[in-house]
Amino acid sequence: MRSSVNMKDCQLEMLGGNHTVVKFKKGDSIIKQGVFSTNVIFLRKGMAKVHISGPSREQIVKLVKAPTYLGLPTTFGDKINQYSVTSVIDSEVCFIDLEVFKRLLGENRDFGSYILMELCKSELEAYRRCASRTQKQMRGNLADVLLEFSEKLFEADQFTLPLSQSDIGNWVDAGRESINRVLSEFIQDGIIQMQGRQVRIVDKKMLKMISQNG
Repeated sequence: MRSSVNMKDCQLEMLGGNHTVVKFKKGDSIIKQGVFSTNVIFLRKGMAKVHISGPSREQIVKLVKAPTYLGLPTTFGDKINQYSVTSVIDSEVCFIDLEVFKRLLGENRDFGSYILMELCKSELEAYRRCASRTQKQMRGNLADVLLEFSEKLFEADQFTLPLSQSDIGNWVDAGRESINRVLSEFIQDGIIQMQGRQVRIVDKKMLKMISQNG
């Protein structure tokens, strides 16, 4: 695990002997909202969507890729999962004993600092995303999504969309028809190329300009 850097041998041994590795297929539920949380969950391989049930529908909050921890605010909060996590590609997850994890946080200052930094980064990203999604037009929001896929999740200008157009619409609070229309506009403008779910960003400079202008 990336976060095991700077751990003592005995701490690595403690962590290694107190976790279970589980493989999940695309579409499998990793965390279920409303269920009691008993483990710290580490996404070791793959990618997943974080989503929450609201008053009227399910809302996708974000996509995360390995390696990363899942559900830490719940684990150290009220112990009841406040959102769900579902794999969007085949993934591998470590379920770590909560008490062992807490002990490691107390014994290893570097490890504790790493976890705190990850939580802070996640919160700041949530603020930024909320402001962007509510203030940008559809083209700006979809440009943000494509750039996130390219620069953060896949680190490539050619990738396979991990979400359906309906899910992307849910993520940015738009209908599937709107997503389809804007994608078609991007294709016509020579910004992207698409074949099925395969996407290739042709003009990233223009895509970034659309993102910045909202």
